[in-house]
Amino acid sequence: MNSWSTKPFISVLAASFVFVVGTAAAGGPTKDEAVAMVKNAVAFIKEQGPEKAYPEITNKAGKFHDRDLYVVVYQLDGKVLAHGSNEKFVGKDLSDAQDVDGKLYVKVARRTRGQAASFWQDYKFVNPVDKKVEPKQMYCEKLENTAVCAGIYKS
Repeated sequence: MNSWSTKPFISVLAASFVFVVGTAAAGGPTKDEAVAMVKNAVAFIKEQGPEKAYPEITNKAGKFHDRDLYVVVYQLDGKVLAHGSNEKFVGKDLSDAQDVDGKLYVKVARRTRGQAASFWQDYKFVNPVDKKVEPKQMYCEKLENTAVCAGIYKS
């Protein structure tokens, strides 16, 4: 192969690499980011107390909201104490909430929360960025009588 025919190939390869890396960087949050956000929220709740922490978690402009990643705090009975995507859920009992496939995701999580210090759960939920129902994977950590959770969309 002569040198003039390899230059276009290398240029295309380099452009492809930039596109793939750029797409990955611009994509949605990762599992590691969800875990880190939950751990930060747990520390914040312990440090500030629920009275100060829950309003900050519910604040869409606050530090617990990044792209489509946000924190939700459930009481172990299913009542929402803080919700980073929809403040209308705060104070509501969502123990019978179902996803589009009929999965009782809060009830399943409630059973799991009683048995494990942390866990992952799959269900479907409306993505606050594109307003579409998408597969979601939620990470939760138990904190006293609550579960502090954050999830990633898997679309």
